Amino acid sequence: MHERIRNLREDLDLSQKEMAELLHIAQTTYSDYELGKINIPITILKQLSQIHKTSIDYLLDLTEEKAPYPRTK
Repeated sequence: MHERIRNLREDLDLSQKEMAELLHIAQTTYSDYELGKINIPITILKQLSQIHKTSIDYLLDLTEEKAPYPRTK
């Protein structure tokens, strides 16, 4: 999972600091997510899935399907 979120961030040409700002967290916290030092809270996973336009399952390496699921209304 940690490598996947790093790769997705790099695909957007964002630095860790820029991604942390989008998530309203410290850069060091985001770095720890990418390094697998701390678990990513569900609220952050939801934000990451929206930023990267993918599913949480993809972020968690549970699927290779990058497309997000249809959103509920």
